[in-house]
Amino acid sequence: MQCTRLFLARHGQVEGHEQKRYNGQVNVPLTSLGEDQSRLVCDWLADKPLDAVYSSDLDRSLLCAEMIAACHGLAVNCCESLRELHVGDWEGRTWEELKTAYPEDWQARLRDLVNFQVPGGESLQDAADRIRPVLQMICEQNPGGKVALVAHGGVNRIILLDAIGAPLEQVFSIEQDYGCVNVIDYYADGNSVVRLLNGRTSLATSEPA
Repeated sequence: MQCTRLFLARHGQVEGHEQKRYNGQVNVPLTSLGEDQSRLVCDWLADKPLDAVYSSDLDRSLLCAEMIAACHGLAVNCCESLRELHVGDWEGRTWEELKTAYPEDWQARLRDLVNFQVPGGESLQDAADRIRPVLQMICEQNPGGKVALVAHGGVNRIILLDAIGAPLEQVFSIEQDYGCVNVIDYYADGNSVVRLLNGRTSLATSEPA
């Protein structure tokens, strides 16, 4: 049965990775290791015949996508809707800062990861609602094709949970290391199969988002 194969990558390591923080939609630079990880993702995909390349429009993902696209003679399809979860007033701040500055909101989010809306930002459900139509569009535009998509830890987790039929509440049950690659097949009958999860290049790391 015909399927569309998605090579789903996460961007490389970012500056400030040493502390757990919410970068959200801030344009955070990659570290030198993060740039190397991006090149390794590109190398991993070099011998895969690709029909299209898609990316979040944030720089940390776009750098890797541009490398992949150049390697295959393609252009990057940038999509704002593939950005990381927008965490509003929390963007760029560490978990420790937030626990002190927003103790009640912090606990409220832990109680309801899916529906809690960060002040000035969006909920996980909001993010899923903007990401899902883009993925459907990608599959519709590339029936039977092979597509690379470079995004973020949160975005990738939403896509992967949907692929295995798991609820959003399980968002932290899936790991997405910096510079990892996932492979998902989407079939014409609506079924999907995850062929590779959190696949590592030699420089992939397990640092927090």
